[in-house]
Amino acid sequence: MTWLQEITANIILTFPISLPGRIIGGKVVVPHSRPYMAYLKIKVTNKTGTFHSYCGGFLIRPDAVLSAAHCVRVEVTVILGAHNIRDEEESQQRISVRDWVIHPDYCPVTLHNDIALLKLKKKAKINENVKFISLPSSNERVRTGTKCEVAGWGRTEVELKVQNDKPCQKVFRRYQRRSMMCVGDQNSGKSTYKVSDPGGPLVCNQKAHGIVSYGMGHRVFPEVFTRVSYFEPWIRQQLRRFALQELPASPSSQ
Repeated sequence: MTWLQEITANIILTFPISLPGRIIGGKVVVPHSRPYMAYLKIKVTNKTGTFHSYCGGFLIRPDAVLSAAHCVRVEVTVILGAHNIRDEEESQQRISVRDWVIHPDYCPVTLHNDIALLKLKKKAKINENVKFISLPSSNERVRTGTKCEVAGWGRTEVELKVQNDKPCQKVFRRYQRRSMMCVGDQNSGKSTYKVSDPGGPLVCNQKAHGIVSYGMGHRVFPEVFTRVSYFEPWIRQQLRRFALQELPASPSSQ
C-alpha cells in the first residue's frame, strides 16, 4: 500500500460539513465562557448548486481569526459571541472575511501545515461575550500528560491529554512532530467529533496551542492537532502583512 492509499484508507479528513460542532464524551459549557470561539459559515458552490458548510476557529485579535487551512473556501462569514448557533442571539456578531492566507506549504492530502489566518472586514466589538485568546511563543511546548480543553463551537467541550509523539507516529505515517501535536485519551472514550470540529482550538494553560486537524475513522484515539507554536513566526508575519495591506494573492482578493 502506498502512503497515499494508507492516508485515504485510514484517516477521516476533517473537511467541513453542514452540522454544528459536536464533541464525544464532552460537556455543555457555561454560556459564553469561551468568548474566543468563532463559527465559520462557508458558502460552497458547485455543479449541483449552492450550500453552506461549517468549521470552527478562534479570535486572536479583534480583526483576525485562526483556523484550519482545509476549512477555507471562497466566501466565509465568521460568527462570534455564539453559545447556541441555532439561535439568533443578541450576543452574536456576524462579520464577513475580507481576505485570508493559507500556509504556503499546506498539503490537502497529508494535511501538513493545516493552518490559515482570516482577516475580518471589520474589527469585532470586544466585550464579555467576544474576546481574543493568547497564542504560545515560538516553539513553546506543552508537557506530555497536560490536560487541555477542546471546544466545539461554544456549547460543548472535552478535556483531552497531550500525548508524546509515539502513538501518532505509529498510526499516522506522515505525522510531523515539529508541526503537529498528538492528543487524546485512549481509555476515556473522549474525542473531538472528527468531521464537525475542524479548525477549533486546543486550549492549554489559557493559550491556543493546537488546531483540530484530523484523526482516525474507526477509533477516537489518537488525534492530530496543528501545533500553533511552530507557526507563531509565520502568524506574526501575516498579521504584519494584514496591517500593511500586503496580502499574498488569494481567491477572495482576486
